[in-house]
Amino acid sequence: MAKYVTLYNFTDKGIREIKDSPARLKAGIEAGRAAGMKVLGAYYLMGPYDLVVVSEADDEKAATAFGLGTVSMGNVKSITMRAWDAQEFEEIVSMMP
Repeated sequence: MAKYVTLYNFTDKGIREIKDSPARLKAGIEAGRAAGMKVLGAYYLMGPYDLVVVSEADDEKAATAFGLGTVSMGNVKSITMRAWDAQEFEEIVSMMP
């Protein structure tokens, strides 16, 4: 499964409804599971981002659809990055000419 790191920032709406954020996160994890995603970790942050989620998905289409569905609710903005563990990266660089 492909791994992803997603950084989230609350929108003005998300901040106004901040007390609901833990419930929204739990609901998002369940919705992701139903869509073929697996959340490996989710952490609220101090600093320039408010939340980070590390997840796995069956494919990029599933991950993209889930990400679009999440931000379309209006509580967060996100940046998603594909992630590789050390072994996967070793395989990638071994393919270099």
